[in-house]
Amino acid sequence: MSGFDQHRTEEMLASDGYAKALGVELVAVTSDEIVVGLDVTEAHLNFLEVGHGGMVFSLADCAFSLASNNAGDRALAIDAHLVLTAATRFGDRLEARVIESSRGRTLGTYRVEVIRQDGRIVGLFTGTVHIRSSG
Repeated sequence: MSGFDQHRTEEMLASDGYAKALGVELVAVTSDEIVVGLDVTEAHLNFLEVGHGGMVFSLADCAFSLASNNAGDRALAIDAHLVLTAATRFGDRLEARVIESSRGRTLGTYRVEVIRQDGRIVGLFTGTVHIRSSG
């Protein structure tokens, strides 16, 4: 891995209508990780008045997509898992931090931690992509 590209990450996120609708924001891009964030609003709550698991998954999936497609090849998700470890509530600030675990010629695996503003991990996500070379 040669590192994540800030400009490419910004472009991809800016063109993601679903991420915009959820309120996903780019927090940081380093050579090792991409961080996206989201403020939990009433629209993100389920009927139990806690953050919807689908919202947590979507935030993690957004980070996963940005990281796996950062190199310019087309990377398509073939597997994703999320373990929810704590609840989220209205007003919480969540950040999803993604790192590349492995990347070969045709497969890449990524790990995302979704963290609440108090430092508590609320979700652990692992995703694998199939990589189709753009060249």
